[in-house]
Amino acid sequence: MTKQTLGKLSPDAFGMLDLPVIPADILEGFRALPDLTGMASDAMDELGIVGVVPASILRPVDTKARIVGRALTQLNVAHPLSVPDAVATGVSGLAEIESHNISEPGDVLVIQGIDHVSNLGGMAQTIGHRQGQIGAIIDGGARDVDHARDIGYGLWSRSVSPITGKWRVQTVAINKPVTICGIAVAPGDLVLADEVGVCFIPRERAAEVLARTQRIAANEKIRTAKIESGAPVSELIPGKK
Repeated sequence: MTKQTLGKLSPDAFGMLDLPVIPADILEGFRALPDLTGMASDAMDELGIVGVVPASILRPVDTKARIVGRALTQLNVAHPLSVPDAVATGVSGLAEIESHNISEPGDVLVIQGIDHVSNLGGMAQTIGHRQGQIGAIIDGGARDVDHARDIGYGLWSRSVSPITGKWRVQTVAINKPVTICGIAVAPGDLVLADEVGVCFIPRERAAEVLARTQRIAANEKIRTAKIESGAPVSELIPGKK
């Protein structure tokens, strides 16, 4: 079925309505890793890929949350009107409803937003969760974080604030490239997130990163077995047979 927009944004605000598919075996391969973002970050270093944000910058609202999914991107900017003037219009500048409308199960909403005000509240989280989104990554503020935890909606944000964004923030683009904490993220890229941080992996390099990460995981499993067996420290040097 052809996707239709809701009219909240002009047609040219959308980069695409249908995101490219990430193969299921790649998604499952990352989900099976014992250390998701740590091992992926090491692999990305080895491959020269810049795309990791520590949890000290994008904080998880639930340290037990762990997600692997496809980036559905949204660009928010500061509202052009003053708060009183925006309130007088009675129309929220936020348009995450457009993102939710085209979302597919397993997607991760990735928002380049405004800090210290909410770019995503409880009602929006509920709609996104119902649509199958597994969470959101926000370079900006969020609120109703207890609600996100309660419904199992993974949420990582730069800040947490009770201040509504609907009079202070304006959504201007969906599924166009965004910049998250200085990292370029394209719609359809792979997103990994856990209590340690967030990794953004270009979609076309996801299989390559997975293969390197799985090799790192296998090597660490061997070293762990040696440690637990009581092997001398001299035998625990990385790469030593």
